[in-house]
Amino acid sequence: MTEQHSAKNILLDSRDGILRIQMNRPEKKNALSRAMYQTMADALVGADRDDSIRVALITGTEDCFTSGNDLADFQAAASSGNERKLNPFLPAISRMKKPVIAAVSGPAVGIGTTMLLHCDLVFAGTSARFQLPFVNLGLCPELGSSFLLPRIMGHQKAARLLLLGEPFGAEIACELGIVNEVCEEGKLSELAVGAARRLAGQPPASVRLTKALMKRAHEKTLQEIMEEEIEHFSNRLSSPEAAEAFQAFAEKRKPDFSRFS
Repeated sequence: MTEQHSAKNILLDSRDGILRIQMNRPEKKNALSRAMYQTMADALVGADRDDSIRVALITGTEDCFTSGNDLADFQAAASSGNERKLNPFLPAISRMKKPVIAAVSGPAVGIGTTMLLHCDLVFAGTSARFQLPFVNLGLCPELGSSFLLPRIMGHQKAARLLLLGEPFGAEIACELGIVNEVCEEGKLSELAVGAARRLAGQPPASVRLTKALMKRAHEKTLQEIMEEEIEHFSNRLSSPEAAEAFQAFAEKRKPDFSRFS
């Protein structure tokens, strides 16, 4: 995807101390390409350096947050060997010093769910649908989710989400601690923007310090685990299991993993 297309698919707007980042690729259910990740990463890093920005707000389109990675784009990276390069969005959102809010409507698949673990406030509409299908695709968790999910909800609950890869709704996401609040779709934007405005009006240095103190205890461990995850993820992209999963997806059939050990 070209830089021009990436700019079209990631809409950026800065007003009233709020950086708004909208994933806008509805024809692909907001599937994220490497170029789109780079645009979002640059926006987050720039926001941390911009004194006029107090908070970042991440949204999708009205009926979809994101369907996750653009598999074709990442398969192309795997064949060229470029998949081992760390996705710039991962360190950008995990190390963001200023608050990050997410407003989720519709599907939030893969990284659409794991990025929420790095947000400070997450609001979801009743249509929100979450899924972590990494194992289903012959892959492994990313963005520190193998560490953060058990920390948030306990091993057994995290294992169900990561090992079975089943979709779950907004109310369950709220009960598990991934989402702060669930509301009607028509009120989601108002709720998220209202929270962003309140945060933007708080003492900025105090907000940054408080966030840093909350993250300090596990920050080093998280970064180490993220690096290990991306190494395994890169290897899994070119594995026979992933090849079978991707082929089955393209052929709209159930994958057969019976011949693998």
